Amino acid sequence: MLHINELSYRIEGRPILESASVGIPEGHKVGLVGRNGAGKTTLLKLISGEIAPDLGGITMPRGHRLGYVTQEAPGGDDSLIDWVLSTDTERAQLFAEAETATDPHRIADIHVRLADIDAHSAPARAAQILAGLGFDEIAQRRPCRDFSGGWRMRVALGAVLFLEPDLLLLDEPTNYLDLEGTMWLESHLRAYPNTVLMVSHDRDLLNRAVGAILHLDRGRLTLYSGGYDDFEAQRRAKLDLDLKLKKKQDEQRKHLEAFITRFKAKASKATQAQSRVKALAKMQPIAAEVEDRVVPFRLTSPAKELASPLIRIEGGSVGYAEGQPVLRGLDLRLDHDDRIALLGQNGNGKSTFAKLLAGRLQLMGGHMRAASKMEVGFFAQHQLDDLVTSKTPYGYIVDLMPDATEAQRRTRLGTYGFSYDKVDTKCENLSGGEKARLLMMLTTFNGPHLLILDEPTNHLDVDSREALIHALNDYEGAVILISHDRHLVEASADRLWIVRGGTVSPYDGDMESYRDLLLSERSGGRSRSRNAGKAESAAPSRQDTRRAAADKRAELAPLKKQVQAAEKRMAQLSVEIAKRDEALADPALYAKDAARAQKLSMERGQLAKDLSAVEEAWLEATEAYEAAEAGAGA
Repeated sequence: MLHINELSYRIEGRPILESASVGIPEGHKVGLVGRNGAGKTTLLKLISGEIAPDLGGITMPRGHRLGYVTQEAPGGDDSLIDWVLSTDTERAQLFAEAETATDPHRIADIHVRLADIDAHSAPARAAQILAGLGFDEIAQRRPCRDFSGGWRMRVALGAVLFLEPDLLLLDEPTNYLDLEGTMWLESHLRAYPNTVLMVSHDRDLLNRAVGAILHLDRGRLTLYSGGYDDFEAQRRAKLDLDLKLKKKQDEQRKHLEAFITRFKAKASKATQAQSRVKALAKMQPIAAEVEDRVVPFRLTSPAKELASPLIRIEGGSVGYAEGQPVLRGLDLRLDHDDRIALLGQNGNGKSTFAKLLAGRLQLMGGHMRAASKMEVGFFAQHQLDDLVTSKTPYGYIVDLMPDATEAQRRTRLGTYGFSYDKVDTKCENLSGGEKARLLMMLTTFNGPHLLILDEPTNHLDVDSREALIHALNDYEGAVILISHDRHLVEASADRLWIVRGGTVSPYDGDMESYRDLLLSERSGGRSRSRNAGKAESAAPSRQDTRRAAADKRAELAPLKKQVQAAEKRMAQLSVEIAKRDEALADPALYAKDAARAQKLSMERGQLAKDLSAVEEAWLEATEAYEAAEAGAGA
């Protein structure tokens, strides 16, 4: 069992953990959650012994092996599979000793131990793990130095999984994985035989791969049973209960204080008043815990809807070197209201296809027609590194709003989630999540007709990811989504396209059938779900959900436009009325030009009637929109 006892730790005087305590039973799989900056990675470093606590301690059973993926990725000449096998030092030492040992008893002991640790099946286990993480047999034989940093981090993750430590610590393991790798990891962790403590912001992973949630908030640790959805429900109930108890205590405190104030001077009541003073002093106040609210994402919709299709590709091929297309045989159509998620393993060409749609790559062959006035917004994680380190969010908004006042610029930045103290913070000092918000603002500021998002959630916590889902569902342009976050894909995309075999084609199944297909392929058919063969013929509930989301948007769009049009007209009329009021407020007007005063007064009356009529129309449109929205969500 892992015990964390009264643990305290500070960074530059700021409390990260304060008398935090929790016990995690052996064999449990636990997701560690908390807002960005809460101290989740710090806690893992404390458990691993990488840093020491200020106070308190951490204990685990004697002899327990701990596994933690470090930030150092392998990069030598060893092949991937040889490097993974070499991390099991006991196995390597036993095989080396078996080559030279002469004592029969020692040789027997070596072979018994090799059998105990299942040493002879190790190559097969290592190969299966690497295959699950996206390395085929040929890739497993290539040297580590041939791979980029992200792929090497997959190898480091594979090595820790291969060792099967008694306590496995994982810090955002899906950051270097594609959707396919994330699905495989989920399946592997569910079957993992030992204890797991994992930091993750992937809601689906936290619902499917763990049986408890450890919440780090304001330096304290609280363990909840169940997955992330269960945690949310339990925590919400706890917050509601705490608020009710606080209200009851406040009323009791007020009653005691009133009694003391009224009777403390009366001799007949002095004893009772004194007892209430003692009761008041002993009453421990219940903290009013206020949830940190996530600022919504703002995605500016296009000002004018373009006719479909936005893009039409016929017999297209695209790549980087002449005569060597990455993708070929492209026959696809993208409409103005499409929400499409791209499936496919990293390296299959998803980003290449996204660059083609964004106009950053040209076709090598075939034909592609795009709407002439189409604006494209392209968000990609690597663009975070392109932000000017010395520039601030305010500096960027000046470029976007050169003619606006400072107040207007700061107000606009506030709508994108930048508080007063962050507006003038240099990009080099912004967190990953804040940089992602800034990049999202730059990408969507002018209302693109097509929004391409390539892994938009890597630096976002669970609540921020949920805010992004709401923003995407409110956005009125087309969306192409590449993400390893399955929950984001299922909640935002209406259609699936698969990138594999050198082409892109529509996928008729849902995410569940795709998961079955993937796990079957990556395990050689051994883990194929009993329902995998029926997945595409059965009515897929998640596909129905995606279609329902599309129908909902289609139904709500006209009503939403009516509301927005009425709001715009109300604002215009209010401005016109204000102008007449200002003119009519001048006493000299009536003496100098009585006819003009009468005309302005009549105009003001008509404008007021118009405003009243528009307000009535706005109320009706709003009620209709809210009723339709409620009906769609029922």
